[in-house]
Amino acid sequence: MKNGFDNDKYLKIQSEHIKERISKFGNKLYLEFGGKLFDDYHASRVLPGFQPDSKLKMLMQLSDCAEIVIVISAVDIEKNKVRGDLGITYDMDVLRLRKEFQNRGLMVGSVCITHYSGQTAADIFRAKLEKMNIKTYVHYTIEGYPHNVKLIDSDEGYGKNDYIETSRPLVVVTAPGPGSGKMAVCLSQLYQDNKRGIKAGYAKFETFPIWNLPLKHPVNMAYEAATADLNDVNMIDPFHLEAYGKTTVNYNRDIEIFPVLNAIFEGIYGENPYKSPTDMGVNMAGYCIYDDEACREAGNQEIIRRYYDATNRVAEGKGSETEVNKIELLMKQSKISSADRRVTEEAKFRGMQNNVPAAAIELPDGTIITSETSSLLGTSAALILNATKHLAGIDHSIKLIPSDMIEPIQNMKVEYLRGKNPRLHTDEVLVALAMLSKNDENCKKAIEVLPKLNGCQVHTTVMLSEVDRKIFKKLGVDVTCEPVLKKSTI
Repeated sequence: MKNGFDNDKYLKIQSEHIKERISKFGNKLYLEFGGKLFDDYHASRVLPGFQPDSKLKMLMQLSDCAEIVIVISAVDIEKNKVRGDLGITYDMDVLRLRKEFQNRGLMVGSVCITHYSGQTAADIFRAKLEKMNIKTYVHYTIEGYPHNVKLIDSDEGYGKNDYIETSRPLVVVTAPGPGSGKMAVCLSQLYQDNKRGIKAGYAKFETFPIWNLPLKHPVNMAYEAATADLNDVNMIDPFHLEAYGKTTVNYNRDIEIFPVLNAIFEGIYGENPYKSPTDMGVNMAGYCIYDDEACREAGNQEIIRRYYDATNRVAEGKGSETEVNKIELLMKQSKISSADRRVTEEAKFRGMQNNVPAAAIELPDGTIITSETSSLLGTSAALILNATKHLAGIDHSIKLIPSDMIEPIQNMKVEYLRGKNPRLHTDEVLVALAMLSKNDENCKKAIEVLPKLNGCQVHTTVMLSEVDRKIFKKLGVDVTCEPVLKKSTI
């Protein structure tokens, strides 16, 4: 719960650094924006003090000189690829992102469809965008990309792509998810700008790994854990070490592609303005850490959470043992285990006492509250009631929701809605609290302390229902679960 990151300093020096990079390239910079612009909860977890919307606020400070190009792959459109965190397709997310940017006063210049090779779904989406008066461009698949540099740096390569008309010094290139082709869009624009006599530049803004932290720093290792399914590996940047004699951290994909990028830059400009992948980045987050120990602890906790996420996916038949094994190796390297997550051990102990599903929550002051499944409530619902009673100073013996009110709800669930689980879930408990709060002062107090659950840690001895997961997420609670599928009646 201890902060270690100066968010105000970050907003200030990050925007200043991007302005400085723009000035180095004749006042025209294409900035590839990696990671999440909205709701970057990974960054806020491993850099305590970092606000989830920090990158967006930083960008808003540059709104007068910036415009945004949203990139989406025709392959992802055709496959109806879905964002796991939001549950919406990438094409729908393009429209969501555009609206979110515009609502914050940011200019969205256009949408670019990449990897295009005649996909019908992409044509339909483009027609939809154009009906909405959204400028849309197409970039084509280039045979042998990215290694066929001779073709790429030619009129039949980048030169074949639509030229994206831009009007501002900073062009932020972003996308709904990875693999959309953001870098290729930036480089294509450099090629076409150069042919038009415009000496534009390229830079990359990606928060992790943090280049000026040690390779095995828990914050950087947490990034490896978060991308275990992508096989990303943090590495010392050998090009930076050779050029400057300084050790910096990057990740394997950028290091592996740099010789190709070097050749592409040389094909466009005659020389590469960058000597290393690290040079291309503009991330200043590492300079804003003021309590390294707090961030180290936060990084270790994130590795453990990612371990549980991976084991849960395997239990559901959605993940791979390889991902779990990789995170286990990271935990060994960091000399941590699941026991280092306090709520894990407390939940297990409570569950073993009566051999029932149990849960534990760590509150902002470090207090651990536990719960277990009963005939009336699921363990997550009981946990929320127990935690809010503690935070509101309500005696634990007081029943916030009377049994005679719960029983009719259970009857409705089983008799009329044909459910198998009569116990109340978290959403049902919160609705009941809201109904009672009008006439019950304790229920009102319990609701008023709900914001204090934001940032709290929870562990359960069985995997949660989708409903309970969503409620905890909306409350800002970080949840892990033992990889145990609960029975339908639990």
